[in-house]
Amino acid sequence: MKNILIDTDPGIDDAVALMFAVGSGRLNLKALTTVSGNLTADRCSSNARKVLDLLGVDYVCVARGQQAPLTRPYPRDPFSHGDDGLANLGLPESALVEDPRFAPDVIVDVVNANPGNITILGLGPLTNIALALQRDPKLPSKVNELIIIGGSYGIGESGAQRATGDNPASEWNIYVDPEAAKIVFEAGFRMTAIGLDIATHPKITLSEAHRRRLRQSPRRPAWFLAGVIDFVESRGFGAYCGLIDSLAVAVALDRSIVTTQRLRVGVETRGDLTLGATIVDRREHFQWTHLPQIDVVSDIDADRFFELLLRALT
Repeated sequence: MKNILIDTDPGIDDAVALMFAVGSGRLNLKALTTVSGNLTADRCSSNARKVLDLLGVDYVCVARGQQAPLTRPYPRDPFSHGDDGLANLGLPESALVEDPRFAPDVIVDVVNANPGNITILGLGPLTNIALALQRDPKLPSKVNELIIIGGSYGIGESGAQRATGDNPASEWNIYVDPEAAKIVFEAGFRMTAIGLDIATHPKITLSEAHRRRLRQSPRRPAWFLAGVIDFVESRGFGAYCGLIDSLAVAVALDRSIVTTQRLRVGVETRGDLTLGATIVDRREHFQWTHLPQIDVVSDIDADRFFELLLRALT
């Protein structure tokens, strides 16, 4: 089994991704750390523990990060995940006890306990991972891979049409804490980024057959995803909104379901119209070779993705 740590901000799609990771039976979840993104880190911690209760999991530590980005105020999310952050589905409060350690310290502890044998899934803003790097600058050499949901890379139209940051050009996870994203992008991780280009692509759509499979399943994760779909579609959004973070889990399970491009990417930390934008330098001449190179997902086998996801949830 592959050892993973999930840094997350549940949030509906984060919750589904957690259910996917645990339900797959092929990922050894070492810890959950929560970051301010869809909600503040304290509420994300509460929601993470609610999801673990739903799954009957009591062996995974949940540790909370700081309440705000590195240098800026916590911004307003233009997309609502419901009053409870979990599609108003009424998950009860959890009796699971939060780990008293600071989330970045847990990241460092888990990586150093599993050097060369740990993959980090960054499903939210990158604040906790940036803070972990301050504590241990050698972290990238000890992590097998960092898989993030973040950014938009100019691959097709979906990334621009379905931008989620609070300006015309950015994606929410990078927009919330662009300074943290810049630190992480430049740190030297073996990094794979799944941007809005793929995460919101029209092919990430549940078919009627997929929906029947969810609704006919007696398992609670299937009930939860069906409820998430009803929630987002009742508000005029596509079902993909509940599936975005699950793509990172799918890549951790089977990298062959995606195609990647090696790109030079910078993170914008200043522009009013472009704060948090991920800028790709594709120039034939005069390219900024000092920009970090990362693997960006440019295509996905959606049929295989849905089969992995639905098998785990149903």
